[in-house]
Amino acid sequence: MKYKPHKKPVTRAFLDIELPEPRISKLAIFLIRILVRPYLFFFIGFAKIILGGEKHLFDAFKNSLSGKSRCIIAFRHPYGHEPQILSWFFLFKLRALAARQKIKFSQRPHALFVYGYEVVRWGGWTARFFMPRVGAMPVHHNKLDSKGMARINKAIYEGPYPVALSPEGQVSYTADSVPHLEPGVIRLGFTAAEKLKKSGEEAELEILPLSVHFRYGRGAEKEIEKLLSRIEKICSLPVQKTLSQTERMKILREHILSVNEKLYEINDEASGSFEERLEAIIEKALLTAERIMGIKNEDTSFKENFFFRIYRLRQVCWDKIYLPGVLSFKGMSVLERNIIDLSAGEAWYAGRHQELIDFCWYFRVPLPTEETELHKKVEYVQNLYDFASRSMGGTISERKNIFPQRIILQSAPPLNLSERLEGFHNDKKAEINLAMEDMEKAFLDCIEDADKIL
Repeated sequence: MKYKPHKKPVTRAFLDIELPEPRISKLAIFLIRILVRPYLFFFIGFAKIILGGEKHLFDAFKNSLSGKSRCIIAFRHPYGHEPQILSWFFLFKLRALAARQKIKFSQRPHALFVYGYEVVRWGGWTARFFMPRVGAMPVHHNKLDSKGMARINKAIYEGPYPVALSPEGQVSYTADSVPHLEPGVIRLGFTAAEKLKKSGEEAELEILPLSVHFRYGRGAEKEIEKLLSRIEKICSLPVQKTLSQTERMKILREHILSVNEKLYEINDEASGSFEERLEAIIEKALLTAERIMGIKNEDTSFKENFFFRIYRLRQVCWDKIYLPGVLSFKGMSVLERNIIDLSAGEAWYAGRHQELIDFCWYFRVPLPTEETELHKKVEYVQNLYDFASRSMGGTISERKNIFPQRIILQSAPPLNLSERLEGFHNDKKAEINLAMEDMEKAFLDCIEDADKIL
């Protein structure tokens, strides 16, 4: 079995990963047609896909594929499987559904996804083979990447395919709230809108908000029970089926929280709300990982620059494990190689803290009650398992999936950034903030609209 550095401790550093230039390969599309259905079935469950606000989605693809507009698909990323689901849907289902509404596309619909370089580092050979061959474009979150950004800007400007990326920046673990959005998608949009206007193009730049929601059947209740019992066994707590699910979740949450407070030597664990205590763990874990990696902060503010620090930490860890620009160990002395390997091992263990931090920031959500909707209960108990798993050094690959029966793809009216260029030229910061507020509102509207579907 191929060694997977995201699952087992690293003792040897790896050479850098060379990726071919992104392109669209007919062979890769053919293989995806064959392989993705089994993948979706075994890893996500073969769920029925339901469209909400479908006219917005159909029109965005029609206009983009015909050259009437340039489109950025800003999709929510709460579950982790969104790129795979959306890629398959755009390639093999969207055209037929649009045809039922008498909407025809000028060519096969497709979208070019943007992803972080770390995905091909932990994703294995399948990610490294398929992603560049379906036009997906890598970018570094926290390192100067002029080549990657130029590639993305070119794809947006030239079209015809929409460029798809998540303004959340990573998996957010919650579908019914919008905990964090990054301005990168808006900045990319204004850059393309300016270039289109200067070049005399009539096409306008649109950002299409797209929200993804899982819904579950009756069998999910049994899966919740199984997962709760599993967490109780992991924690060496009695399986207490006589208690309500809410009470069991609260006991488990408190136990895992207390274990982490002891780990990070937080002595006032009994005081404060769950969210406040969890934030103390996040801050202490971040300082611990930064100390391991020798990262010094000129500004030690936790709240104001959290995402900068977590992205930087992730980047430093992966760059110690996969050596940037190093394509051969030939000529390296035994001494040098062993020092590099030691640094890689330290980075792997620092990464265990980073994985905990990464998840816990999003876990500051209310405990569900017995009356809470089923999909919210499912999400919470999955996250509760993740809380235990990350505390043990796990990653998102260990997340326990409860298969949905339905997947809702809810679109909102697009944001036309070409129409906002005058305001952008007058005050860039203010116009970016306004567009961010409008995008957040669009996502919140999608959440409400998805709840009305089922």
